[in-house]
Amino acid sequence: MKAGIVIFPGINRERDMAIALERSSGQVPRMLWHKDTDLSGLDLIVLPGGFSHGDYLRCGAMAAHSPVMGAVRAHAERGGYVLGVCNGFQILTEAGLLPGALLRNAGLRFLSVDCHLRVERTNTAFTAHYQHHQVFRAPMAHGDGNYVADAATLDRLEAENLVAFRYSTPAGEVIPEAARNGSARNIAGIYSDNLRVLGLMPHPEDLVDPLLGGIDGKPLFDALAA
Repeated sequence: MKAGIVIFPGINRERDMAIALERSSGQVPRMLWHKDTDLSGLDLIVLPGGFSHGDYLRCGAMAAHSPVMGAVRAHAERGGYVLGVCNGFQILTEAGLLPGALLRNAGLRFLSVDCHLRVERTNTAFTAHYQHHQVFRAPMAHGDGNYVADAATLDRLEAENLVAFRYSTPAGEVIPEAARNGSARNIAGIYSDNLRVLGLMPHPEDLVDPLLGGIDGKPLFDALAA
């Protein structure tokens, strides 16, 4: 799967993402400036973490209107894959490619800690190398990671099995205390209706090498490379 990584002003996780993608696929991803609109030849577009446009207005709000996002939207509409991590997830919700919004953490503090995620389904291009309800560790680093949506949207995500990951204990228990940012129903990541767009707040790309503390996030990139 040939990948491209979008760089917005203020993004700072593009190199981490490139390392994770290259390690699994053996291919160097294409770096795309936010004004680029040519996504030809790419199967996967990645919106990495950081602080696009300094997080002015709302996190991801300005980036959602960058020229590249029209091309990303068209890519998604024709069945291309899109991955948004942290700020990338925020951009996807602001652009309307995923429902809901990411608001200030419940404690109104920036969180920079490891968390545990439970895999809710494995029949997707992103999670095929995990087991159902497998728990893996991932770093979180955000101030606005509190996923919210109205009750009807949350119910639809549940009914259509579009919740990708939930915050859990290391033993896989989905309890409120595990969602330290306050996310509704412990939601850490969601899919689009066709399962080809994934947004999540924690950073699996930061755990793809034992030297960095583990390889918990590597199965996600291995699945994309398969």
